[in-house]
Parts: sequence; structure tokens; C-alpha cells
Amino acid sequence: MKKILLISMLFAYAYCKVFNNCELAKNLLNYGLPKDQIGTWVCIAFKESSYRTNVINYSSNCYGLFQIREQYWCSPGGNACGLPCSNLLDDNIYDDVQCVKTIYAEFQRIRGNGFLAWDTYPACKDYNTANSYISNCHL
Repeated sequence: MKKILLISMLFAYAYCKVFNNCELAKNLLNYGLPKDQIGTWVCIAFKESSYRTNVINYSSNCYGLFQIREQYWCSPGGNACGLPCSNLLDDNIYDDVQCVKTIYAEFQRIRGNGFLAWDTYPACKDYNTANSYISNCHL
């Protein structure tokens, strides 16, 4: 099992994507995130991964563009999102966004603000700051 995970991570690393802010914003909209949240999501993605899909933080076991924590959300540690963590490292972010929606909904339910799942959110919560990440995107 560990060999499969390692091989899939290496494969994902070779095929990662680095988004630009507007490309990411348009993808997030297309995958169903609310328009009024797009600036915040783009800011979080920049703070978490510099828009890179292949980022792994080995000290916190967080994966991908949004640095989703293995312990709760992706397997082998947890699996609330129903996917292996290696899926968060490729250039297809559809499943990442679906997982982000799950995490957001759970934190909205238990803490009253879904963005609190991300440690970088305080740097993105100001409306003007968040929207500065997408001001040139013509959404």
C-alpha cells in the first residue's frame, strides 16, 4: 500500500500544475464555489501552496492546492472526502474542490465559519484583501 501511495505521489508530482490567480478563480467558479467567496479561496490557495497542486507538507500531512489534512479528510489517515490524498496532488482540481466544499460545510456547521478550517484564512478574511487576488480576472 505504501509503495502504491509513493508511486502515485511521484506521478502526481511529475504532472502538477501551477495556476495563475485568474485561471484558478475561473475553475473554482466552474466547479461550483460561490462567486462572493472566490477571492477568499484564491487567497487561501496562494497562502497555502502558491497555486501549486503538488505541495505536500510532511510535518502536518497536508496535501495539494488547499493543503488538505490527511488526518481527517483523505486516506490513508482519514477519509471524510472519500479520496486518497494522492488525488489532491494532480492537475485536476475538481476532486480538490469537492473536498474543500465538504470541509467548509463541516466547519460552517461546527464553528459557524467554514473558512476557519484553514490556518491562512485570517490573512484572507478582509474583503479588500481577498478581492485583490482576483481584481484583474474579469469574473
